[in-house]
Amino acid sequence: MVRVYKPGKVAIVLNGRQAGKKVVVIKQLDDGTKERPYAHAIVAGIERYPRKVTRRMGAKKLKYRNKVKPFVKAVNYSHLFPTRYALELENLKGTVSAETFKEPSQRQDAKKTIKKLFEERYQSGKNKWFFQPLRVSIGYRWHWSLSQYLHLSV
Repeated sequence: MVRVYKPGKVAIVLNGRQAGKKVVVIKQLDDGTKERPYAHAIVAGIERYPRKVTRRMGAKKLKYRNKVKPFVKAVNYSHLFPTRYALELENLKGTVSAETFKEPSQRQDAKKTIKKLFEERYQSGKNKWFFQPLRVSIGYRWHWSLSQYLHLSV
């Protein structure tokens, strides 16, 4: 079987509370575990994306608008949509493991470190496409920007 979900691969969550959110695969478990006996991946994603900023905004407002709210989750492969993109975050691999989900305090610590890593990456200006929401508002209508992932023209 071809391993589509390698660590660092960017995917889109299709089902659940975070449906439509972009995630990075941290660890893939093709054989499953005792608690989750299905093929799944441990992912870190963005629950709340950074907001648009302009030159007129002050430092306080910029600091507020550049915040990222991450989430950590174990997602079934059938609920992930792989993209052609990859995100290189070496520090991310050691932050989350299967034991992270057992204690809420460990999960909160993992979220804090992921938040710091994501915000540093956003401030550096790398991987801008990852920090933009999948849905982009155009006037009153919503437009799916899935075409850039599927190599289709709109």
